[in-house]
Amino acid sequence: MGARSSNTNKPQNNRSDGHLLEYFRKSFVRGGGGTNFVAPGFGPPSGLTATGGIISDYEVSGTYYRAHVFTSLGTFNVTALATGAGIPNNVEYLVVGGGGGGGYEGGAGAGGFRTSVPGDTPGGPSATVESSIPVSTSPGSYTITVGGGGSGQGHGGTVSPGGYSEFVHPSPIRSEGGGGAAAASPPGVAGHPGGSGGAGFSNGGSASGVGAGGTGNRVAGTSTPAPNQGYPGGAIAGGGGGAGGSGTAGSPPYSSGAQGGNGLRSNIVGPSYSLGAPGPGGTGYFAGGGGGSGPSYGASGGFGGGGTGHPTTGATAGTFSTGSGGGGSWNNTGANGASGIVVVRYQIGQLTAQQKATGGAISFYGGKTIHTFTSTGTLTFQPNWTAATVEYVVVGGGGAGGNADGGGGGAGAYRTGTTPIGAFPQPSITVQVGAGGFGGHPSAPTGGNPSYFGTPITSPGGGAGGSDDQYTVPAAGGAGGSGGGGGGGFPDGSPGPAPGATPFPGTIGATPPTSWWGHAGGEGRDNVAPAPYSGGGGGGAGGAGATAPQGNYGGDGVQLPTTFRNPEMGSGASNPPYYNSGGGGLGAPGPTSPPFTGADTSGKFWVAGGGGGSRINPGTPSGEGRGGAGGGGWGGGSIIHPGSGGSSLYRGAPGAVSTGGGGGGGDDAQGIGGNGGSGIVLIAYPS
Repeated sequence: MGARSSNTNKPQNNRSDGHLLEYFRKSFVRGGGGTNFVAPGFGPPSGLTATGGIISDYEVSGTYYRAHVFTSLGTFNVTALATGAGIPNNVEYLVVGGGGGGGYEGGAGAGGFRTSVPGDTPGGPSATVESSIPVSTSPGSYTITVGGGGSGQGHGGTVSPGGYSEFVHPSPIRSEGGGGAAAASPPGVAGHPGGSGGAGFSNGGSASGVGAGGTGNRVAGTSTPAPNQGYPGGAIAGGGGGAGGSGTAGSPPYSSGAQGGNGLRSNIVGPSYSLGAPGPGGTGYFAGGGGGSGPSYGASGGFGGGGTGHPTTGATAGTFSTGSGGGGSWNNTGANGASGIVVVRYQIGQLTAQQKATGGAISFYGGKTIHTFTSTGTLTFQPNWTAATVEYVVVGGGGAGGNADGGGGGAGAYRTGTTPIGAFPQPSITVQVGAGGFGGHPSAPTGGNPSYFGTPITSPGGGAGGSDDQYTVPAAGGAGGSGGGGGGGFPDGSPGPAPGATPFPGTIGATPPTSWWGHAGGEGRDNVAPAPYSGGGGGGAGGAGATAPQGNYGGDGVQLPTTFRNPEMGSGASNPPYYNSGGGGLGAPGPTSPPFTGADTSGKFWVAGGGGGSRINPGTPSGEGRGGAGGGGWGGGSIIHPGSGGSSLYRGAPGAVSTGGGGGGGDDAQGIGGNGGSGIVLIAYPS
């Protein structure tokens, strides 16, 4: 969810780092009076230097590694080669494609799973782990593409595969999108091929017209081989294939669905980084197949994040950033697949200092240790922890955009401040990162889920956008951390409120202790020229959503506090006024001339933007339906500027992953609202 499809994204350069050695070079190596020295307890810099993504430094058996985690489009940029004896200029990788969309009964296939990490198991039947690959400073920049999840079966009986993910090396490392499950029309059609295959269709619970499962190890939707990817899907209300096993086939009388194929675990993100989904022995699993469903019972997805099947409207999507397939549904409402992920790892040398706490991705900037949580985990204090005042940012998951004539989803609530934590021993603190809401058709879109740093510091999810979905879902925007925009229905859709929120005061600083920054959505309009039947924009942390049809903008978000603005961990170039919602780093792009105090002019590090409302027949591509700065997805519309993030004719674009951005509203009768972006939790304290 949240990460945009590789079929609609264009690469952008991105500089992002925040890594340990660069911190030491800047803070210690060039000391007063020109004397060079190294901080006590740390060895000299020796590994290669690179930027891109979210950085995680960790140790395994005395060897230190750095992992660059990409959950959206970005660039891995090598700026210097290794200087230490025996330290290679090779990198290891994990590349997982986006999961396919669930169908009528069958679960979807997971995205392809390729790895070169020793100790990992490759996807598909092959038993051979791939080799590490060399990098250099010429060309230096390597484009990263992250595949979006496929659409589950909705209006029109269609499903779509996941998008491919790729590490563009001279010999590109590409993992295919997962195959979509069979759709309801025509009956008996087979599941689609892909990195792992989607499941087949059993013609409404009978044995006639049975469709086979789609094959794995294929380019999604084709018969082109793609080795080391995944397994086939099951037939007859079966489960989608996973990276580690085939989807199970259904059995007579087909009243129950069958389980999705299991995913695989990777060691690339380190022992304390809770990325991925649960499986045997802990987290770190990816690429599980979606579960199927018969008319009576649904089945679970494969471990690694596969969505669960359900007889009616309860099928679940794959866990975000795992490349897992969506669950199937017997009543024609299959769930979406999960976006994929790309991780690049290399050795950085030997460090002797201990970390004060574990959890999330750990980086160092400005004399502080920063923990970045893009998925749920735990902050665990180590024996060398000393009493400290801890700074935090907590952003809830963004709400999904509305469906037909839909309003934009509201952004997740934005909270920031400080809290004291005493000396060791201290109990561990649970950190929850809220998932974004799910767009759907004909079912109602959902609001985002809350994020929290220990339950006292909670940020609610954003409200869902309103819809004009043949009167089956509300036209009013949903309430949330920021409210969803109203749908362009009959009558006009009222804006979603933000109960409990405090309006942004115009200066970046701490939010109120028991509140957050958030705003209401904009009102949708029924028949107002020049763009009738248009949805209002979703509210953002920094401003309200616009009323239709005057722009339909999502409300802008805010920029992160200066503590977290490591200039080498940026979020891609700004593209005013369009703010493409990707970036491959921390946060999303925003304005370079912000209209408030405390922001810088980098155009980076923005979060909690509202989704844009849908807009019919805009006169020019001048920004109507724009998602708010900070990851808000664009609304669907007939004319979309190329910088919008690739919103299609009808579908709203998703909010950006790890920003809490709201999804864009879907346009016209076939529209489906974009998913909300997942939230994020940041924690910092003196190193």
